Amino acid sequence: MLAAFPQAAPLAGLGGGVLIGLAAAVMLLGSGRIAGVSGIFARATGVASSSLPRLAAWAFVLGLPLGALVVMAVNGPIAAHFLSLPWIAVAGLVVGVGTRLGSGCTSGHGVCGLSRLSPRSMVATLTFMATGIATVAIVNAFN
Repeated sequence: MLAAFPQAAPLAGLGGGVLIGLAAAVMLLGSGRIAGVSGIFARATGVASSSLPRLAAWAFVLGLPLGALVVMAVNGPIAAHFLSLPWIAVAGLVVGVGTRLGSGCTSGHGVCGLSRLSPRSMVATLTFMATGIATVAIVNAFN
C-alpha cells in the first residue's frame, strides 16, 4: 500500500499489465492480428472487415466482460460510481467515434502500437495521456 494512495494495488496492476501484454502477444503470434479492442469489436459487429474470423472476434469481445465477472467472483464486487446509464451510453458512443477517427483505441495504440514503435501510436498515446491528465486536473479543480 502506498501512503498517498491508500487504495493503490501496485502488484495487482503489474499482474494485470503482464496479462494484457501476454494476451496481446498471443493474439499477434497466434493470428497475426493486433489486439486492438475497437477493431476487434468492429469486426465482431460487422462494421469493419478483417482477416480475423468473426467467431474469434466475438469470443474476444465476450471474454472481456466474462473475465471481469471471474475477477469479481474471486475478489468480490467492485465499487463503481456512474452518473447514469444514458451518460454511459453517450460516453460509449463518443469513444466509439473517437476510435474510428483515431484509427484505433487506447489498447491498440498504447499496448500494441507502442510495442511496434509506431509513430502514429506514439502520437495517439501521448494525446490520450495528455487529455486524461488535463481532465483529472479540471475535475479536481472543481471538487
